Amino acid sequence: ESSNLAGVRHILLVLSGKGGVGKSTISTELALSLRHSGKKVGILDVDLCGPSIPRMFRVQDNDVHQCDSGWVPVFVDQDKSISLMSIGFLLEKPDDAVVWRGPKKNALIKQFVADVAWGDLDFLIVDTPPGTSDEHISTVEALRPYKPLGAILVTTPQAVAVGDVRRELTFCKKTGLRVLGIVENMSGFVCPHCSECTNIFSKGGGEELAKHAGVPFLGCVPLDPQLSQSLEEGRDFIQEFPKSSAFPALAHIAQQILDSTSQRSS
Repeated sequence: ESSNLAGVRHILLVLSGKGGVGKSTISTELALSLRHSGKKVGILDVDLCGPSIPRMFRVQDNDVHQCDSGWVPVFVDQDKSISLMSIGFLLEKPDDAVVWRGPKKNALIKQFVADVAWGDLDFLIVDTPPGTSDEHISTVEALRPYKPLGAILVTTPQAVAVGDVRRELTFCKKTGLRVLGIVENMSGFVCPHCSECTNIFSKGGGEELAKHAGVPFLGCVPLDPQLSQSLEEGRDFIQEFPKSSAFPALAHIAQQILDSTSQRSS
């Protein structure tokens, strides 16, 4: 039986045990970086209670349509180089809350995995909610037959966040999901006037955790007002702000993902 994921070459999950660390930011910027490397990318937003991906690409008013093989994802550009699926497109009003118990959430996640007509993609990035429970188990189980490439774990530098992400490492181990690496987000604030870096949330927690767990450390992404602004306005940060302090960090993370896929296929 042919599947809607048959044309997807690599599936990546973006995880964190903690909310507010920037999983959707990393998912968005990774998709844009891969697009600029000539790749076709999809983002599946399985954060059912806080779907922010449609807003970050400024397509939150778009509707999802049906075709013979299921839902047609929302395309960000005319080239159809980035496609999105999110519960945000299915809500009648943007302020509607998803007040659902576990089984209904799990059923929608399975439907998202089975019934979205992605077509041919180089990468499908799965943006997940915080935690290690129902939605995560459903997502990993539904994707397991398609052999996901692995997971990127996002943390902020402070000890509380790193502790929660340590639990996510345990989750990956228990579910047999390969950890591609850890990203430390909000790692210092570079002053736009004097370029001095202030470590608002301490520093180095993500790197230390990666060393301790024996997984790759993919890099630190500093707090950057230009990055926040581009996400608020749904603009392409990678294209518009190449001189930003966050740009080299994000480009480096994307390059490591590309390197890991080429090693795997060689």
